[in-house]
Formats: sequence, structure tokens, C-alpha cells
Amino acid sequence: MDSINIRYNFKFDGPRQEIVDVALDARNLTVVRNIDNDLPAWTKLEFNQCPHCPLDAKLHPACPVAAILVDIVRRFDKILSYDPVDLEIITAERTVSQHTTAQRGISSLIGLLFPASGCPHTAFFRPMVRFHLPMANKQETLFRAVGMYLLAQYFIGKDGYIGDPELHGLTQIYKNLNILNIHVAERLRNATQTDSSLNAIIILDVFTQSLPFVIEDHLSEMRYLFEPYMSDSYAAIMKTVESQDDCL
Repeated sequence: MDSINIRYNFKFDGPRQEIVDVALDARNLTVVRNIDNDLPAWTKLEFNQCPHCPLDAKLHPACPVAAILVDIVRRFDKILSYDPVDLEIITAERTVSQHTTAQRGISSLIGLLFPASGCPHTAFFRPMVRFHLPMANKQETLFRAVGMYLLAQYFIGKDGYIGDPELHGLTQIYKNLNILNIHVAERLRNATQTDSSLNAIIILDVFTQSLPFVIEDHLSEMRYLFEPYMSDSYAAIMKTVESQDDCL
């Protein structure tokens, strides 16, 4: 089975180092991992289950998001949010290095793991997992999320369904993610002694909560990037395309 391998290397002050290797199934972009039959109680699906969760506890005894966080909680449970870390993220395409805080490094890692966990509400972000951009800022994440969603609309249209160029569905996806983040954070309050993993979720959720408002109010701030598409040069390209279509 082909896999996509990503390594997060956390180097803390002193000798401590945590290396997290993530293997993704190249086809379905879920995490390749051994089944853990000894999961803690806070991972059970019915433990603070999200109100919009579509999963049945009989078929899914563990929350997929919680289950994928168990190793993260174990590794970083004695790490404080603002502990400094030299973070190195290695993918097949590039290596990203940054001096940051534990919570921001863990937040980037969780942003990779959530969509690959098997949760139906996070699965929409798997295209972004395939082209993972570690330590992305808010503008980069907005650009990637909207671009991903609009590309999805292209494929939806190709399949004969009605698309959503106004991004209403993306707004709802993020609202659903906000609900999930809140309930996962409650799980972690019962799982951790320190706040690094919990605050990593909170960092993710700050953007999750703001994105619907960003779409409505601030997406136009990126319009200047696309000015070449509003020009006579692009109009000429489209005329050429139309004339070629007429000849077919």
C-alpha cells in the first residue's frame, strides 16, 4: 500500500525531543495506524459526543478524532503551551523549520491529523492534508480552504450536480467543525494535566470560528491578486477559447 509520510520533529530546550511520524494512505488520506484496543475512557464515542455526530456507537465505539489524539496527549502531556521548540516538518517535497511554541507546533500537527482521522465532519479537508502546508498563517489557510472548496465545486459540476460558488457550504462545514472543536476540547480537559494539546485545539478553533465572517466580509481583500483575470488580456484568451469551441 502506497503511503504519504510526514515527520514532525519537536526539539525542546535540553535533551527532550519528540518525533511524530504520520503515515497516510495515499488513496483515501486516512492515517495508517495499528488498532489500539486499550483506549482511555475519554475517547469513547458517547463521552461528550458531538451533538451533530452521525456515527453509531455500536459500529464506532471510539470517537475517531479522540482516538487519533491519544498518542499526542501521551507525548505532550507534560509540555506547557508556551514551551519553546525548534520544529522541523519533513515531507517528500520539502522541509520546514521554525522556532515556535509547543502549542503552535502541536496545532499544526493536529490540523494534519483531524481530517485524516475518519471523522465525517473533518473529511472535507483531506485535499488540504494531501498538500499539507505546515505552520500556515490565516491568509494562507483561507486561500487554501476556499481554493479547495471551489475545486470541489468544479468536480461536483462535472458530475452533473449543482455547485455552490457562493461558498455557503464551506461556511457550514466550518460551523460544524467549530462544534467538533468545542467538544474535543472538553474531552481533552479530562485527559491532560497540562494545556499544550488543549490550547492547540483552541488555536485551530479561533480560525474555524472566524472563517465564516472572513468569507462574508474580507474575502474581497484578496481580489487584487486576481486582477490579471479582469483584464483585456484574459478577455482575449477567453475569446480564443470560444472561437475554438465554435470550430468543434
